[in-house]
Amino acid sequence: MKFFIHWLITVVALVVAYFILAPYNLMSVQGTSAWLAFAVMAVVMGLVNIFIRPVLKLLSCAFIILTVGLFMLVINALLLWFSSWICQQIGVGFVVSWPWGALWGSIIVSVVSFIIHLFVHQRR
Repeated sequence: MKFFIHWLITVVALVVAYFILAPYNLMSVQGTSAWLAFAVMAVVMGLVNIFIRPVLKLLSCAFIILTVGLFMLVINALLLWFSSWICQQIGVGFVVSWPWGALWGSIIVSVVSFIIHLFVHQRR
């Protein structure tokens, strides 16, 4: 149940980011159903965050400390763009433009996820 809630929160955050960034051509859905693209992208992002994010954080811990955590924005943008690339390779057309779409998309997804998590944890 916990995985489903996190997945659903990620889908909602991706939808919000899409509606904010799509008018500026920084994020788009091509060739597939938008809801399928959001659902698959949320799963791919979850897997990328589980397996790749810890390695990147470990390898770049000096930069993270030097920039007082701001380098995490770069890591999050890179992971969002990489997740988008994986989705395109498997036939789901969720496209995030690099670098600005990935940067703004990662910020929006992080903020929306954080806010929704506050409400979800408050209700428990």
